[in-house]
Amino acid sequence: MKMLRALGLGLVVMLAWAGIAQAQTWTNLTNQPTFLTDTSVLLTDGTVMTHQYSTPNWWRLTPDNTGSYVNGTWSQLASMQSSYGPLYFASVVLRDGRVLVEGGEYNFGSQIETNMGAIYDPAANTWTQVNPPTGWSTIGDSPAVALANSTVMLGRNASTQTAFFNASGLTWTISGTGKADIFSEEGMLLLPDTSVLTVDTQKAKNAERYLPPKSQNKWINAGTTPVDLADPSSLEIGPMILLPTGTVFAMGGNTAGPTAVYTPPATHMGTGSWVAGPTFPNSDDMADAPASILPDGNVLCETSPGIFGSPVSFYEYDGTQFNSVPKPSKVGQQNTSYEGRMLVLPTGQVLFTVSDGVTKFAAAYTAAGTFNPNWAPTITSLPSTITHGTTVTASGTQFNGLSNGAAYGDDAGMNSNYPIVRITNTATGHVFYAKTHNFSTMGVATGTKIVSTQFDVPATIETGASTLEVVANGIPSQPSNVTVN
Repeated sequence: MKMLRALGLGLVVMLAWAGIAQAQTWTNLTNQPTFLTDTSVLLTDGTVMTHQYSTPNWWRLTPDNTGSYVNGTWSQLASMQSSYGPLYFASVVLRDGRVLVEGGEYNFGSQIETNMGAIYDPAANTWTQVNPPTGWSTIGDSPAVALANSTVMLGRNASTQTAFFNASGLTWTISGTGKADIFSEEGMLLLPDTSVLTVDTQKAKNAERYLPPKSQNKWINAGTTPVDLADPSSLEIGPMILLPTGTVFAMGGNTAGPTAVYTPPATHMGTGSWVAGPTFPNSDDMADAPASILPDGNVLCETSPGIFGSPVSFYEYDGTQFNSVPKPSKVGQQNTSYEGRMLVLPTGQVLFTVSDGVTKFAAAYTAAGTFNPNWAPTITSLPSTITHGTTVTASGTQFNGLSNGAAYGDDAGMNSNYPIVRITNTATGHVFYAKTHNFSTMGVATGTKIVSTQFDVPATIETGASTLEVVANGIPSQPSNVTVN
């Protein structure tokens, strides 16, 4: 269990770093948040939605007309019900563009494992209260994930139960069998075969996969990790990131600093295999800590020395080893990694915020490398003329990307495996994001399969010759020429 922090931190961002990774930079946002930052999620219209620490309040970061988030502006959104001020909660973006928020280890600073929830409609800028699954008196910091069919699965942290969300009726169905241990402190990761991976915290070195209803609607064994990724005493564990290679990089919360790499099975009922990854430098660990995929396939990690220790360090995992990278230059010596949050932006940058109850801060990390063109979405069908205020369908491949994006574990959800549509006016260079919805799938790494999304052409968009890109986790398709009427 993490303790609430009330220590003053002053954060100033390093703009350049002399060393082996000169192009890797942190840039603090020009307009810093005026509120205490917490978890962020990427809305399907390209804006960012950031929770205000331990309150019902949320704020929107809107990029400027060049598409820059660094120069973006903040505005306050509608608030959740007045009784709901969570910390360490589940959050999931749905295929219709709404955002589901569930549970909270704390509520307004009290450690009560709340079972409250709410759903946000960006089009109406309204929240609606969501009742918990029947019999769930607590939810707390339970893990959640959107399945490939877009259904949200929530694991109750104090039991082996899973519940599935009916997005139209705002109700839950408790279903699924076979979980080997309770969900406490565990995370969930959607795999390319539509199954869900978790590493057990209560059962050392055990991993499991959930097979969705059309397969089995049950959990099966996913092999044995070569090291214990969970801390034996606190049971804390680190995040998991799906790599463009199709393997999973799992980061440990154990003070021994372990990591492991999982190769999913060739068959749906298979086990898959694990190998040990590199050990974190300096005896660091990632007990409740953020990580994010970068456009070049590396993983940005924030680590701490010992469970909830300080000061933090930042690394890029390149598939073989950890390479030290800069950190925001005035992260306090008392700052620890569980207070960090990451989110992949459509620019390929990673938004970083601090969730400690005293800091109002946001910065963007720019990596040195770029993406493999084979990882990019491709557009195969798109009208050559689009009209503002209308809904358009685009089809192609890999619209949801090859990764879950950023991750934390059971305490925060910031997956971004869904298409973002970016339109740039040729004459002015101004950038407009079109709200996407009704994706044909929320599956990851869909390969050559043709997938689709609908998007709403903004009513305020500039007319004339333009280019349109589909972006997945910061990687854009080749631009398609369109005329905007």
